[in-house]
Amino acid sequence: MKTRRVVAGTQNGKSVFLADGDAPHPYEYEHVPGFATSLIWGTSKGPSIPEGFSDPVQASTSLLPGPGETKLLMVGFPPDGIFQSTAFDPAQANIEQQRHLIGLYECFDPQRPGMHATPTVDYGIVVKGPVILELDDGQSRELNTGDVVVQQGNTHAWRNPSSEPALVCFVLIGSRA
Repeated sequence: MKTRRVVAGTQNGKSVFLADGDAPHPYEYEHVPGFATSLIWGTSKGPSIPEGFSDPVQASTSLLPGPGETKLLMVGFPPDGIFQSTAFDPAQANIEQQRHLIGLYECFDPQRPGMHATPTVDYGIVVKGPVILELDDGQSRELNTGDVVVQQGNTHAWRNPSSEPALVCFVLIGSRA
């Protein structure tokens, strides 16, 4: 999943492009083909408009924002069929996710694959669908390209019923539980 990141801001009182290139730290999961994450941006609590360019992603240690902070995350979801493949190794996938889903991995329920809840308010924009949002009460909704979902710390899982990877852009806003 290659994502271009363009950052505009102000330098010396003038609007300028500060960065234009591939998003930093994209990760395509070897053990879950089609699953990919790329942290695009983040802000600290009470962000201010900076002068110049300082990349907040380089200093980030977690995919989840703290209370009052934000993160912008692109997630590629593999087709559900990947998990049924004889080549899929759940133990290796788990190890890989533990290393790369820092902060988020701990929010997953080990008894219910994919189910997780985060202390965030999330805006999810489906860039390429379909994807299915499944809630822990058994309800689900299919979301398609252009659809937007708002989540408020609720337990959920994402599924991809198609044969192609799906792509969702998430704005995560750190909240207090």
